[in-house]
Amino acid sequence: MKKIRWRIEHQDELLASHLSKKLGISPLLAKCLINRGYRDEKSAQLFLKPELKNLKDPFLLSGIREAVERLFLALEKEEPLVIFGDYDVDGVTSTAILYDYLRKGGWDAYYYLPRRMEEGYGLSHDGVANCLKKHPVKLIVAVDCGTNAVDVINELRKEGIDVIVLDHHQPSMLLPCANAIVNPFVNKTLNLPEKDLPNYPSIFELVSAFQELCSVGIVFKLVHALTKRGRELGLGWANNSDIREYLDLVALGTVADLAPLVGENRILVTAGLKKMNKNPSLGLATLIEVSNAPKPIGVYEIGFMLAPRLNAAGRLETAEDALHLLIAETEEEALPIAQRLDAKNHERQRIEYEIVEEALALIAKWFNPEEDYVIVEGNPDWHIGVVGIVASRISQQMNRPTIIFGGEGNYLRGSARSIDKFNIVSALSDCRDLLLKFGGHSMAAGVSIAPDKLSEFRKKLNSIAKSVLKTEDFIEEIDVDCEVELELLSLGNIEELERLKPFGIGNRPVSFFAKNLKHSRPLIRVGSERQHVKMWITDGNNTVEAVWWNGGNEILPVGRFDLLFTPQINEFRNTRNVQLRVIDWRESE
Repeated sequence: MKKIRWRIEHQDELLASHLSKKLGISPLLAKCLINRGYRDEKSAQLFLKPELKNLKDPFLLSGIREAVERLFLALEKEEPLVIFGDYDVDGVTSTAILYDYLRKGGWDAYYYLPRRMEEGYGLSHDGVANCLKKHPVKLIVAVDCGTNAVDVINELRKEGIDVIVLDHHQPSMLLPCANAIVNPFVNKTLNLPEKDLPNYPSIFELVSAFQELCSVGIVFKLVHALTKRGRELGLGWANNSDIREYLDLVALGTVADLAPLVGENRILVTAGLKKMNKNPSLGLATLIEVSNAPKPIGVYEIGFMLAPRLNAAGRLETAEDALHLLIAETEEEALPIAQRLDAKNHERQRIEYEIVEEALALIAKWFNPEEDYVIVEGNPDWHIGVVGIVASRISQQMNRPTIIFGGEGNYLRGSARSIDKFNIVSALSDCRDLLLKFGGHSMAAGVSIAPDKLSEFRKKLNSIAKSVLKTEDFIEEIDVDCEVELELLSLGNIEELERLKPFGIGNRPVSFFAKNLKHSRPLIRVGSERQHVKMWITDGNNTVEAVWWNGGNEILPVGRFDLLFTPQINEFRNTRNVQLRVIDWRESE
């Protein structure tokens, strides 16, 4: 049985009672809000009502004024431009939105997506050269990349080519001399009108504003800013523009990029999911149909059904199919593309499974839990398009930072996935003398290395990890909202807790524990391979159904036990009832 540490939140009963009365909500919901950092009436109210009207002025985003000015100059001069995108879902949705918006507004806009295998990530020398060969323009808009492409952008500027960067990746020490860098982590100016000063109590809040956004959110802020400026100028297309049509793609890209579902992202994803379920864009509607995603579409369906199909194209070949689907104008155009993406996803799954099995077999030969704090493995034959997924799978299974390398010519290119207490980019920076290049976030990164440096890199990285991590950091921790009595798990209370949705990164699902339970009737195994367990648990007065998905091979609770679970509503034959999704259990004291 996998060891899990229950991290039970401290309960401020007085504050929970105060919030409950002020907001007219149950104490249970109030406790969950407090646990997520919403401790006052105003912040809790905003969280519970994620409405578009609460989005911040896009012109508060650093660099956006310069980007708007340069784009309107291009429009005025009828100057062609190219959007240089990225091959993941965030990059593709960003490119699709910006391309569609600019074309409708009269810009002479084109797009270019780099080929993962031949050109690598971002604004690479090869990628930019091929882009300009196909589209010889004097203005490049880099989307989901560019912040750290210092040499490439500086060279472009010397050649008289202007560059706008729309990105969310953390900058290195140096910044490129782009015409505009719209990145929440690059705060050259605060862009704060005097009238808004009372709404921002601290410089910290200003500097950290918008940092939850991924690139598709930043693109949405840009089209918002362009629309506002266009309306100020009395342009007809701006007056007729309704940028809410892009919200489903914003939600798609945000969830797929594992961006935290807080702040502006919570507002955008909530609105985007509504549109996705009511009137999705043509390409997305076709993908939903081909993938057989169940309604209503939520965070899970995006993350595990829609995004993998869009990502499959860029992982194995080029992401152009994914982009063409999202900008398709007819069903006849969209359907065959969606079917190709579905087929590529099945191929990706096969390749991924094979590499995971091979990697685990290799790791088992040398892994020592006392010495190997970071998993580093590679094979030049492994497909670099799926090493990120493989690293994620292995990191989740072993609960350790993991880097998996595949082959790229004479070098190895890999993807890193980390755990909460280990900043992988910072660690890679300390190993820069062994690496060809690297970049990313605290939890995920890309890295290239010469094969003869791999062993030394593994040793140095583990040495760094040992100075930061403790062995207990490798035990999975679950945040627990509070202890509950089973009588509190009424249908009404659980329906109210759904106001906390959408759940995802930065906004975990609720989890409770109940003490001193027992089975009210024999548990049963269900599923095609009897891999799931259904049980009926009772405290002596109340009985609730519980399901342990994939718990068939786990040690099952007996006697008196405490249960850790997430409550959910199960709908079957038009009947709704409360069901507990089991996370863990322990013997009662």
